[in-house]
Amino acid sequence: MSNANKLIIDIETVGEDFNSLDEATQEVLTRWIKKESADEEDYKAALDDLKQGLGFSPLTGEIVAIGVLDYHKNEGVVYYQAPGEKINESSEDGITFKAMPEKEMLQKFWDGAQKYQQFITFNGRGFDMPFLMIRSAIHGIRPTKDLMRGRYLSQQNFDALHIDLFDQLTFYGAVRRKGGLHLWSRAFGIESPKASGVTGDDVSRLFKEKRFLDIAKYNVGDLRATKDLYEKWQTYLNF
Repeated sequence: MSNANKLIIDIETVGEDFNSLDEATQEVLTRWIKKESADEEDYKAALDDLKQGLGFSPLTGEIVAIGVLDYHKNEGVVYYQAPGEKINESSEDGITFKAMPEKEMLQKFWDGAQKYQQFITFNGRGFDMPFLMIRSAIHGIRPTKDLMRGRYLSQQNFDALHIDLFDQLTFYGAVRRKGGLHLWSRAFGIESPKASGVTGDDVSRLFKEKRFLDIAKYNVGDLRATKDLYEKWQTYLNF
C-alpha cells in the first residue's frame, strides 16, 4: 500500500487545575500516594508529580493541539486552542494554524481522517490515539476510524492502518532501552523537536502564559521528526 494516503499525527495536552477539582475526585486521585508515602515530605513530592501528570489522562486533561501532516504532500494543519483570544488563521512552511475549541478540533480531525488509510505516530497507541478517541466520545463525537484495533499491523484494517513507530522501532517492546522521540531522532540524525528549546513538559506552562501559537509550532516539530523517522523505518526496517 505504498500509494495509500498517509497521515502523520501528534497531539499536545494539558491537565486540569488540581485545586479546582471536586473533593471526591481529589480523594480518588490521591488515595494511593497517601498510602505509599513514607512521610509528609514524600507525600508533597508525590502530589506535585500527580498534579503535573493530570494532562496524561483524557479523564483529567484535554487536548490543546492536534497536528496532522499529509505524508505525500508534505503539507498539514495544526488545530489548537486559544481560549479568550481572537487569532487569525496563519500559514508557515506548508503548515496552516487554526485556533478553535477542543470539540471543534476533534470534529475536524475525524472528518479529515476519512480520506486516509495509513496513520503514522510515535507512541500513538500508548498515548495519542486513546486520548483522541476518549476525548471525542466525551464530546459526543464518534471517531470515523478505529485506530486502536489490533496492536500488530497484521491485525488491523487496511483502511485504518496505524503505524506506531515506537512499537515498530522497539519491535513491540523487545528493545530494552526504548527511548522517546528525541533519542530516536538523535540516533538517526534527525532534527529533534526539542531543538527549539521547547519540550512536552513546557506545554502546560506555555498554555497558562497564553502562548498558544508557540504550542502549535512546537507540535510541528514533532510532526516533522515523526515523518523523517518513518522514512528511516520504511527504508531499512519495514519487511
